[in-house]
Amino acid sequence: MNREVIDLVYDRECPACNAYCQVVQIRKSVGDLRIVDARENSEVLTEITSQGLDIDQGMVLKMGNQLYYGSDAIHELALIGSRSGVFNRLNYWVFKSKTVSRILYPVLRFCRNFLLKILGKHKINNLGSKNNEKF
Repeated sequence: MNREVIDLVYDRECPACNAYCQVVQIRKSVGDLRIVDARENSEVLTEITSQGLDIDQGMVLKMGNQLYYGSDAIHELALIGSRSGVFNRLNYWVFKSKTVSRILYPVLRFCRNFLLKILGKHKINNLGSKNNEKF
């Protein structure tokens, strides 16, 4: 029996995002989580771009044919997440609420963007916007 592959697309050059994506786990009954670096070309990144989603402003979770972006991605990830370990239990407890996810995600995104600006990282700019290379 083939298990569903669930893609989590994020910016690997962000230390905070990378730490989160390396620790977060989903329940085995849901499927297999595949971590995808948005700085590398992939079919899922092409799909994200075709949907007009700016990967610099939010991670994407792809389950089946559905794309979850930003706060919706972190909320869905919490719902399908494993409850093993302190981090995963805390992740579930904080982001199981769609409302809390929508409130906290912009704060987390601001901190992420500020961190990447300090580190001198360039944006992925998957949508090809002009003058949109730096944080």
